[in-house]
Amino acid sequence: MAATLTALVTGANRGIGLELVRALAGRGFQVIAVCRSSSPELDALAVRVEAGIDVAQDSMVDTLSARLKGASIDWVIANAGVMQLETIDDLSFDSMRAQLEVNTLGPLRTVKAVSASLKAGSKVGLITSRMGSIADNTSGGYYGYRMSKAALNAAGVSLARDLRARDIAVAILHPGFVRTDMTARHGQLEPSESAAMLLERMDALTASNSGTFWHANGDVLPW
Repeated sequence: MAATLTALVTGANRGIGLELVRALAGRGFQVIAVCRSSSPELDALAVRVEAGIDVAQDSMVDTLSARLKGASIDWVIANAGVMQLETIDDLSFDSMRAQLEVNTLGPLRTVKAVSASLKAGSKVGLITSRMGSIADNTSGGYYGYRMSKAALNAAGVSLARDLRARDIAVAILHPGFVRTDMTARHGQLEPSESAAMLLERMDALTASNSGTFWHANGDVLPW
């Protein structure tokens, strides 16, 4: 009988994160749902919820590490993210710093926090955005969000190189244009549809394609 896999998801209380938790639990994974605060929808899934974890704070590394002591984790999906609109005429540097803390440093804090729980064959998925693609930027704007995701993409490649020796693979994943609170419910996909495709990418992740920047639909995206 195959061993039960364990997956950790950040930003798990709503949107794509909630649907990732739902889908993983439906597959039979043991799920560790990490969030700042839980939600009735997350509580209803009867998974392990680790609330009170803010990926924008350095202290979360020690806090989450302590809560996970002795755990063995097969998949990590760093999903927590924020987005604010800035134009060249309406720049908010505080907003940009906040987005960098969550979108760029948050996933790195998460990987550091779970490092001792990862093993050979574990997989890491970083939920980024094609808005972090420099080659694909044809519309400008969204300075903090674009910069934070471009930096996350760079970090993801470095993680893929650095974790290769431990046989841990890293996927850099654009979820598509998804109807969530972040997008004010605009988009082309429901969160459940995006989550299903993201998990397909995690299924397909191997040491040989580690460090690739994918659209959830499987297309390789330009840097």
